[in-house]
Amino acid sequence: MANIDQITNYLKKLVEVTDEEADLFGTYFKENRIKKGQYIIQPDFTAKYRNYVLQGAFRSFVVDEEGQEHTISFAIDDWWISDVNSYIYQKPATMFVVALENSQILQIEYEKEQELKGLNHKYETFFRIMAERGMAFHQRRFISNLTLSAEKRYDDFLKKYPSVVQRMPQYVLASYLGMTTQFLSRIRKRKKSSETGFT
Repeated sequence: MANIDQITNYLKKLVEVTDEEADLFGTYFKENRIKKGQYIIQPDFTAKYRNYVLQGAFRSFVVDEEGQEHTISFAIDDWWISDVNSYIYQKPATMFVVALENSQILQIEYEKEQELKGLNHKYETFFRIMAERGMAFHQRRFISNLTLSAEKRYDDFLKKYPSVVQRMPQYVLASYLGMTTQFLSRIRKRKKSSETGFT
């Protein structure tokens, strides 16, 4: 019950609903426990679920032709993650989504989400707001990657998402910020030296 309350409270943050409408929304999700290192989405398999993280941490990434991994997004407690293109169009995924910690998630199937949207315009509004926020976030990230130095990108990310920085392996964070692990390590050492007064 507590886990369902978590997702219904999230719903209430974005749209005004009655307790009955919130309860109905919660019934469309199923809980799943994911072990660290387990993949919930892999390329060539259609992403059938939208995933809400109750507790834990995930990352999505792609692998280029040279075998290099590029982190696309993160998700920790109270965040969502999927291969959005695969989920929305019900086409084969192009990304991996893997658990970085032992995690608990709530999942809604694509068909169930469509059914839910048809029941009440408030649910459709909820998913629309989520989509709009996601688009705005990715635009900010795209502009940041084009206009800011690697160090400034790290500073901004650290300021906005300190809890994420603490929970992500350094190689994952470096990949997300578009730099090598070695370069990120140098940035961190330089900042630590500056904070302690040593150079």
